[in-house]
Amino acid sequence: MSVSSEVSELSGGLRVVTTSIPSAQSVSINIFVGAGSRGEEPRTKGLAHFLEHMMFKGTPRRPSAIQVAEAIEGAGGVLNAYTAKEMTCYWDQVPDDRLETGIEVLADMLHNALLAPEEIDRERSVVQQEIKRTKDQPGAWAGELLGRAMYGDHPMGWSTAGTEDTVAALSQADFREWIGQWYGAPNIVVSVAGNASTDGVNALVVRHFQNRHAAKAPVVVSVDDDIPSRRAIGEARPISQANVALGMPALPRGDPDRYALMVLNSLLGRGMSSRLFREVRERRGLAYSVGSAVSRHSDTGLLAVSAGVSPENLREAVQVILTELEKLTQEPVGDEELTKARDYTVGSFRLSLETPMALGQRAGENLLTLGVIEPIDSVVEKLRLVNTEDVSRVAQRVLRRERAALSVVGPDIREDALEEMIGT
Repeated sequence: MSVSSEVSELSGGLRVVTTSIPSAQSVSINIFVGAGSRGEEPRTKGLAHFLEHMMFKGTPRRPSAIQVAEAIEGAGGVLNAYTAKEMTCYWDQVPDDRLETGIEVLADMLHNALLAPEEIDRERSVVQQEIKRTKDQPGAWAGELLGRAMYGDHPMGWSTAGTEDTVAALSQADFREWIGQWYGAPNIVVSVAGNASTDGVNALVVRHFQNRHAAKAPVVVSVDDDIPSRRAIGEARPISQANVALGMPALPRGDPDRYALMVLNSLLGRGMSSRLFREVRERRGLAYSVGSAVSRHSDTGLLAVSAGVSPENLREAVQVILTELEKLTQEPVGDEELTKARDYTVGSFRLSLETPMALGQRAGENLLTLGVIEPIDSVVEKLRLVNTEDVSRVAQRVLRRERAALSVVGPDIREDALEEMIGT
């Protein structure tokens, strides 16, 4: 792939990355802040996410949320944000001739958010409704419970949205303190992708981000290797399916084995030709949906398998999943199957990078979390070099039954029965 990114560091430590795509009709502007729920304390659970909401609620120049939205939507663009465990991202996408508008609006939000107490109180209810909605979705809630099982009472195990009670107690002073701690220039990356030049982007960023303070981010609490905190968490609900999430600690973001893990994950649970889909759904008919996913963080990671099964099939489904995991640790993967998994991994990776938005997100996240932007061709090459021995080695590192945790949301769930299902 010929797409490349240019990185600049401005005064104060703010980093800017430009991915120029002259054929594009748009530009994607992404502001990454190395501030996520992992930096919170018990009293402030949900603060990073709540602040993300509040950044849209007005500035002196645009005193209302409607005016902030109209500044981008009036240009035909899109404006949004998300909060994760270790970062928050504010982004918009606009036609290429509105690049300055896209940068200026995001800079105005981050520099000058009003954080008016009356708006905080109004948005508080919105965030609490978001928390309730997650609880009302059994599959999503099983995922939240898996985090709690894996990490216990550690920030990595807390919900990114916090709880209704912690959100109820957050104040303007909490938001101001968080911004002062985490929103310094060295902890921010501006990533622009699309029909724009490096010089043009840098000039606009200097103009609109020049007042960013230079505080360095605090250090987060490390994860204890003796996870999971609990082997099983269940929640009984009068619903028709048992929603399963089974997880094991995986690899941190920069681990050299991450490429082999990507291939292993494809082989295990991505797509209709994966082992879990073939065995759990096609051969045994135990689930409509089943799959696996990998998440990576600075010092830890998670491989999670999710499925929705009939309650009477829960035990069998969990045993089949565990058996498939164990096979990968005990039996070498055949050349034909490995080639298919490699090709799937490479192909899906390349297809995921078709748009300016995708390229801008990747470049910004890479620079923020790894300090470098790994060339796309380099990733493809390393994926293609993954061999059977690599997959076996990573399987033995990650797929360890004694470190598995299980969460289930469904009818007649008992935690002692769940613990017995995954017992070593």
